[in-house]
Amino acid sequence: MTRNGKTTASTVRRVGAVAGAAAVLMSVLPAGAAVAAQHGARPGKAAWCPEVEGLRVDCGTVSRPVVSGKPWLGSVSVAYAVLRHRDAGAARGTVAVNPGGPGETAIDRAGAFAAGLDGVLGSHDVLLVDPRGTGRSGRIPCGVTDAEYRFADRAGQRDAVARCAAALGPRAEGYTSAATADDIDAVRARIGAASLIPYGLSYGTYLMPVYASRHPGRVDSMVLSGAYPLGVDPLARPSADAVSLALKRVCERSAACDGDTAVEDLRTVAGKLRERPFTLRIEAAGATRTLRFTEDKLANLLYEAASRGAGESPAERSLLGELPAALHSSAEGDDRALRALVDADYRAAGREDQASFLAVVCNDYPRAWSVDSSLPERWREYRAALSAADPGRFGAFSVKGFTEGQTDGADACIKWPRTGTARPQPVDPAQPDVPVLLFAGDLDSNTPESATRQAAAQFRRSTVVTVPNAGHVAELESTHCTLGIVDSFVRTGQPGDTSCTTAVPPIAVSPVRR
Repeated sequence: MTRNGKTTASTVRRVGAVAGAAAVLMSVLPAGAAVAAQHGARPGKAAWCPEVEGLRVDCGTVSRPVVSGKPWLGSVSVAYAVLRHRDAGAARGTVAVNPGGPGETAIDRAGAFAAGLDGVLGSHDVLLVDPRGTGRSGRIPCGVTDAEYRFADRAGQRDAVARCAAALGPRAEGYTSAATADDIDAVRARIGAASLIPYGLSYGTYLMPVYASRHPGRVDSMVLSGAYPLGVDPLARPSADAVSLALKRVCERSAACDGDTAVEDLRTVAGKLRERPFTLRIEAAGATRTLRFTEDKLANLLYEAASRGAGESPAERSLLGELPAALHSSAEGDDRALRALVDADYRAAGREDQASFLAVVCNDYPRAWSVDSSLPERWREYRAALSAADPGRFGAFSVKGFTEGQTDGADACIKWPRTGTARPQPVDPAQPDVPVLLFAGDLDSNTPESATRQAAAQFRRSTVVTVPNAGHVAELESTHCTLGIVDSFVRTGQPGDTSCTTAVPPIAVSPVRR
């Protein structure tokens, strides 16, 4: 799922507190694309409305209730920008992009989306909406930063979630995927679009099916990249399996290591960290922070961090490409290479407040306990779920080590209040009978191909395109093949020839010295 996210080229996750899938297209701009996007006032336009070279951009806001039916909780002004198509005549449709997170912004990345969707913009408008609680749409703080959440141990993360909920108070109920979906539809009506083509990246693959289920008559087709289903596994077992598979694939394709050995090294290092975690002092978010690197932190590194950006610059060093050698050295008693990778990854932690991320995941996602239970009952129900789980489904990790590595699942939200907050999102609502295109990077452990195929099963007419040597999200791959497939699908309703995916090059892998 990562399921984690803030989207910069270095921090893309499905759903999580460290990164999202926000400006993924920023690093996959087609050669020669014009991407100038300044933020300056023009007569009759809001000062925050972006300027994109060669395009007309219309901006506005729509006032929406924080919680429908509870006017005393106030309202939120939802901001949007419409990148208008270039061809003469009316637009053939409107593509509505959500970049992930939860909590990622879209409007400030107008130039990136214009470049990545350059072909689409010939005939279609592109709608960018900052989800409520983010960017220009009433940003909400709760006092829990990205760095604080990442560096905290598991108990500290659970306590941070409780503090965030207390800071938001009853307004926390209003920050859900359903509310954001209804906001998007209110914007659709405001701009006069009869229907939309929802395009979700990472968490957007969760949000857009929610939109489609709530507004089925307003959906022409849908694109979902780095997808996971509404009924996501709260213990993230598909991701545990995918970690080992990704290690095996990069070893096999590079001939720099042996896949089975890499997985066994991971198992050894996970066991070492269960017994003897190590400590690092890291400069992050303008401060020196102490990280206690435990098995759960290793799990998070492998299934979230190693997936983001994989394949973006295949010839350059990457976290996933460096891991087999670092794990092998650590398994033999030398942690220096692993420590360096951890240090580099955690330096990216920032000061961004996690309110919108935590509110959505703790309101919406399935969990292994009843939201109506008291905290002691929740703990009993959760521990029973762990006890019933097959340990073989957690790959090279222990059950506890892998589940506590999740920033948006397992027990992360166990202290989220049971009163004054939203009910979990239904996992099997009816979906419209429209074409749906889904992408899965075959090195993605965050939202692995198995999760994408579960997501595809939610729709009557779905096509899954697996992109070799790509991580989370597939549009980051270096050849731009994936963006060409998106262009074809939006314009014709068919993905067209997808054989270009076979030319996506394997990533560089540091040799394992034996």
